[in-house]
Amino acid sequence: MNAETKTNVQGRQLVVALVILGAMFFAIGFALGINSYLIPLLKSQLGISSAESYLVLGATFSAFLIFGYPASFVIAKIGYKRTMALSFLLFAVGFYLYIPSGKLESLPLFLIASFISGMGNTFLQASVNPYVTILGPIESAARRMSFMGIMNKLAWPVPPLFLSIVIGKSVDAVSFADTSLPFIIIIGLFLLLGIVALISPLPEVKAVGEDEDEAEDCPYAANKTSIWQFPHLLLGILALFFYVGVETIALGTMVDYAESLQLMNPEIYAWISPVGMVIGYLAGIIFIPKYVSQSSALVTSAIVAIVGSILVVLTPADISIFFVGLIALGCALMWPAIWPLAMTDLGKFTKQGGSLMVISIVGGALFPILYGYIKDVAGAQNAYWLAVPLFGYILYYALKGHKIRV
Repeated sequence: MNAETKTNVQGRQLVVALVILGAMFFAIGFALGINSYLIPLLKSQLGISSAESYLVLGATFSAFLIFGYPASFVIAKIGYKRTMALSFLLFAVGFYLYIPSGKLESLPLFLIASFISGMGNTFLQASVNPYVTILGPIESAARRMSFMGIMNKLAWPVPPLFLSIVIGKSVDAVSFADTSLPFIIIIGLFLLLGIVALISPLPEVKAVGEDEDEAEDCPYAANKTSIWQFPHLLLGILALFFYVGVETIALGTMVDYAESLQLMNPEIYAWISPVGMVIGYLAGIIFIPKYVSQSSALVTSAIVAIVGSILVVLTPADISIFFVGLIALGCALMWPAIWPLAMTDLGKFTKQGGSLMVISIVGGALFPILYGYIKDVAGAQNAYWLAVPLFGYILYYALKGHKIRV
């Protein structure tokens, strides 16, 4: 086989891998998007506060804190593909528990179901994100992650619409009894994805210098003895922690924010943030790395997000919801850019580094709850002030933090 033929085969294999991984990123977004439907449903059916309803997000994302780092040992033991398949099984168990949770009208059982679903999300994120990052050249990782981001964010608004279509009612008219059939359908689809992951042709991949006999290929990591000796990674974990928190607010609060503003058909506003993010992802695909570096893209994204956050708070309430889409536009390239910037030069610590990065997704548990408390005290619009300092730190990481080496 000549070199050109070999390159073509590798190209086809890459396309197949990206398609399969894209489906998995869609599943991640779909699973998280279910929360945006559950939050107003729990408020209306259980008569609880905004802060209490946002506990479902807290339960989902707290799983990342507990299982994020152990996921690296699971991946090392059974490989990326089997870890992906395991994650879909966990998803199915969590979604099944939503059915008795509704019948019993039990918030604690809803939280348990969300936690188990979060476990599935943890193992899936811990496997697919490092996988996409090291699947090709690190310089173009943000471009590949942007492709994945489109699939992920397009999935966020699908659950509210899917549930509304299957149930045949708007979210403000739904009862728990109406949700059993759609969740049975969702369980079947996720089990099917688990089977696809298990039998897929995805190859096992490793980062440069990850094998002990190739340590010289990554000299920065070769003499390190601990994952905690990589300051650019640790600062990147904090950046990702802030980012996931504020992105979850931008994506997960849309239906609730529309209801707070007393807008008709609030579920249709769930599309605003994903559309903003998709526009940002498309820009990343076009411009990174040919015209814009990953770090420069992160600088621009942080500035756009800061401006969007301020406009949400300061503009009239009836149009402020559309500026949440500007926040989302700024968020779009943060995940694709932070991952490769933080994962560069980890060598043999790549799997551990990826799992630590996944732990930072717990930001999606803490900051939406904090948003809920601020909303209860100061109103939904003023609650978006929370985003400004978080994006400020991400701007620091883009300008300086990712460059720090010891």
